[in-house]
Amino acid sequence: MHGKLLLLASLYLVQGLPYGLQSGLLPILLRDHGLSLTRVGLTKGLYAPWLLKLAWAPLVDRRGSPRVWLTLSTVSLGLVCGLLAALPPPHAGQTGLPTIMMALLLLLNLGAAVQDVALDTLAVQLLEPKELGPGNTVQVVAYKLGSALAGGGLLVLFPTLSWPLLFLLLAATYWLAAALAWAAPALGQLPCPQVSEHNPPTPYLLQDLLAVPGTFWTAGFVLTYKLGEQGASSLFPLLLLDHGASASDLGLWSGLGAVTCSIAGSSLGGALLARHWQPLSLLRSVLQLRLGGLACQTALLFYLSTPGASLDPGTITRALLSLCLQQFLGGVVTTATFTVMMHCSQLAPRALQATHYSLLATLELLGKLLPGTLAGVLADGLGPHLCFAAFLILSGLPILDLSLAPSNLT
Repeated sequence: MHGKLLLLASLYLVQGLPYGLQSGLLPILLRDHGLSLTRVGLTKGLYAPWLLKLAWAPLVDRRGSPRVWLTLSTVSLGLVCGLLAALPPPHAGQTGLPTIMMALLLLLNLGAAVQDVALDTLAVQLLEPKELGPGNTVQVVAYKLGSALAGGGLLVLFPTLSWPLLFLLLAATYWLAAALAWAAPALGQLPCPQVSEHNPPTPYLLQDLLAVPGTFWTAGFVLTYKLGEQGASSLFPLLLLDHGASASDLGLWSGLGAVTCSIAGSSLGGALLARHWQPLSLLRSVLQLRLGGLACQTALLFYLSTPGASLDPGTITRALLSLCLQQFLGGVVTTATFTVMMHCSQLAPRALQATHYSLLATLELLGKLLPGTLAGVLADGLGPHLCFAAFLILSGLPILDLSLAPSNLT
């Protein structure tokens, strides 16, 4: 089992690089080179291929092997980084990204999304049921580490690296990972789909996916389990800033501190699952703790709105610790939820497993993107108090949903 986990850790770490590159590194570099905040924000529209994974997941199921798809997509990511290295960096006063750079970044996201489908498919096929807990811990923790390395680590190195050297380093990393994926004995031993499995009737594909036991419940759960958490975590630091908290303190605690606590929570979740905790039982306990933490944050916001209230050092410390606590609990919840997702996809026929898992992963991503994107709009329209009350209700729904979980997922 350790060999499998080490292999998956290496590949998932590389998979996390594009997200860290575009969420942490590129916005700062582009802003430093003179792009407006609006233009920098609009680059997030290049994440669109991640929401369309379901469109090409059937190709991974029907054409070739997941190992071939993983190797080719990783090689392609290296080629895109090589082309980005050949481009001049954005210059001061530039009103937007050059068209060719935007096209390459879009290709980078497309390659990363295909890589994600292929690697998740390999994980579903490679892991035994008793290995799902440790395997999903490796998936979540390694992905977060890769994102942190690309978003923060490369930013630290950037003063000593030029734009071309930065992307050449990324290209070399991708090509080494592609060689690892192709040469790994464990991946070469996985059976390829039979010819008869390659061409399930396309009109019935969605019907076949929904017919997999537990799919309806799992899809609903992964779409909603992060709604309240993501909305609150994106808004709470900004509200603390409005009440006088230091931007540097918020950056440290909601950045490095949050990532550290999230990784620690994911690791604890994996350890508990490895000790034969049932994922749904673990989710029920931790979701209740998460709801309590969000209630404390909501109470703090109400307190800060009372006349004469101030954000003294003790209150700031408690507020920042609550941020880290929520990230820690969120890490446990994420690991347990991904274990449930993978278990549900293993119930699907092998020819549908990549598409099935991509369906669940796309809904999970959508459930995280929506509240983060709309939280500011809701706060401006409803006010922070009603907004956080809505987040509390949304955070309570997954707890109720667990009572409806089908028996084949317990």
